[in-house]
Amino acid sequence: MIRSFGNKIAHDMWETDSSKSLPRELWIRAKALLTIMHATTELNDLKLKGQPPNIRLHKLKGDRKNDWSVTIKLPWCITFKFKNGEFIDVKIENYH
Repeated sequence: MIRSFGNKIAHDMWETDSSKSLPRELWIRAKALLTIMHATTELNDLKLKGQPPNIRLHKLKGDRKNDWSVTIKLPWCITFKFKNGEFIDVKIENYH
């Protein structure tokens, strides 16, 4: 379940299915991934339910070592923290 959003792009995609910042051709995939995240309480379920394919679920490194990432389409990703079955501080960003 998504507990909180960390930026306007992710919040807008969740609430309105659109964003001024995210390229239009990525809207459907981004919304699909957010919907899967909201319906999931186990990180491993995200791997199993993670269709569309190639989500590249991975933990980040360095100063973001507590964050996870799934790929929308490079360079765009959904990043988040995962704790107690909840997705926290969910962001859509180009962090590369």
